[in-house]
Amino acid sequence: MLTQRSRYALRAMLFLAEAPAGGPPIPMNRIAVAANVPRKFLELILADLREAGFLHSHRGKMGGYCLSRPTHLISLGEIIRVIEGPLALVPCVSRTAYRPCKDCKDETSCAIRIAMARVRDETARILDGTSLADAVAEDLAAA
Repeated sequence: MLTQRSRYALRAMLFLAEAPAGGPPIPMNRIAVAANVPRKFLELILADLREAGFLHSHRGKMGGYCLSRPTHLISLGEIIRVIEGPLALVPCVSRTAYRPCKDCKDETSCAIRIAMARVRDETARILDGTSLADAVAEDLAAA
């Protein structure tokens, strides 16, 4: 299940994706109001996204945040991984944080592992295949 932290991160990034490319940085307070995210929580989320290379931050009176890459080069899957970690629901199918399950007798024939690998693959396919540009375009089309 997607955590509130991930939903906040996605809403903030989608708001920034709607800003004109090359425009001025957007102040955190404005992002917080527009994305409906508590400011203190947003501060931590934006710091993680900045450290991951998705955002540039600018200090000072005219400071704020802007995307560091074009919207078509940032996927929803990348954002979620920064905030949540691996997309896999169980550690035995994670590509980045693999761990065997403690109570599994035979990993190769485990029906749960086989099903969860398919879930991971389809989730990754959809989220990694959906960029901020795609998500903004879908949102505009639905409006």
